[in-house]
Amino acid sequence: MNKVTSPFASLFAVGLCALPLRAAHGQDTRTVSEPRIPPTCVALPARLSAPKGLLSDAAEQSPDTKRIQDAIDGCSPGKAVVLRSEGRKDVFLSGPLHLKAGVTLVVAARTALFASRNPRDYDLTPGSCGVVAEKKTNCAPFISVLKAPGAGIMGDGAIDGRGGSPLLGAPGRVTWWDLAKDAKVRDLHQSCPALIVARESDNFTVYGITLRNAAKVHVVADKLDGFTAWGVKIKTPKTARNTDGINPQSSTNVTITHCSIDTGDDNVAVKAGANGPVSHVTIAHNHFYAGHGMSIGSETSGGVSAVSVVDLTLDGTDHGLRIKSDPSRGGLVEHVSYENVCMRTSEIRSFSTRGTPPSRGTRFPCTGTSC
Repeated sequence: MNKVTSPFASLFAVGLCALPLRAAHGQDTRTVSEPRIPPTCVALPARLSAPKGLLSDAAEQSPDTKRIQDAIDGCSPGKAVVLRSEGRKDVFLSGPLHLKAGVTLVVAARTALFASRNPRDYDLTPGSCGVVAEKKTNCAPFISVLKAPGAGIMGDGAIDGRGGSPLLGAPGRVTWWDLAKDAKVRDLHQSCPALIVARESDNFTVYGITLRNAAKVHVVADKLDGFTAWGVKIKTPKTARNTDGINPQSSTNVTITHCSIDTGDDNVAVKAGANGPVSHVTIAHNHFYAGHGMSIGSETSGGVSAVSVVDLTLDGTDHGLRIKSDPSRGGLVEHVSYENVCMRTSEIRSFSTRGTPPSRGTRFPCTGTSC
């Protein structure tokens, strides 16, 4: 039986910072075990290298988009397309990719998949991406998973959104992150691509992969029945605006476990907007570093229920546990429990309402064994 507590009771427990580890009472109704990488459909060798993380000008003009997408399109459900290093060649460069049902993209160890720095590659309409404007426009995500049940992204390698690298064709060496900062200062809208977006793709899995330097949010799981993030490592500077770690929204049967998230916005944000409610969410055995902490909201108008946060360490987040919204998109949030949560040098903020400055919480030094 799940232990349901109010956020304030949870925050008191967090302050003690030495709770014994108990068995997780998951809200995900599935039985979730560690994923396995499927058999290989095709293995593609890398053709590029990036000394000190930089591609040459010639390499920037030699994307691997077509051969990766062709491999995905030709792969049978239940199998994987593997990107692997070849000698000193260890980098793939690509524009937007689209996963298909049942196919897993694997980035092998010592291999990186780089996102294109050309905003035109992400345009949904001409000139819509890589701009700051009064009217909101959108970009295609780097990896999209649309109506593709059973797809996955796995491996011991890395996917790099290159959010801090100068955009091709942009004046003054502007980066994706510069656009986000400019939008905030001018109270305008930024148009930057998310790294991974899965929509209406039940049983989507992200496993083992390192995600870094996203231009915007790292992982969005929208309108899914079944989403697992296991052992995912997210590493993006805390100064990178709007780079949420993992956002499950309007979904059910969600498990986020054994993940390390170090980023510039919400480490995890559970959301429910116009697309419907979010429910049966288990967030267990995770470690958050820089970021805005463990959040519910700000979109809660669709309703949030049955969320269990268990065995969470917040290590330097600038917020702790948050349930946040504003009058335009607030909704019912119920049956949320927090157990065995430990903070180091983090602020505790229970409720945050946009437009109303939240009160500052107490900072608790953490020395307990649960940290």
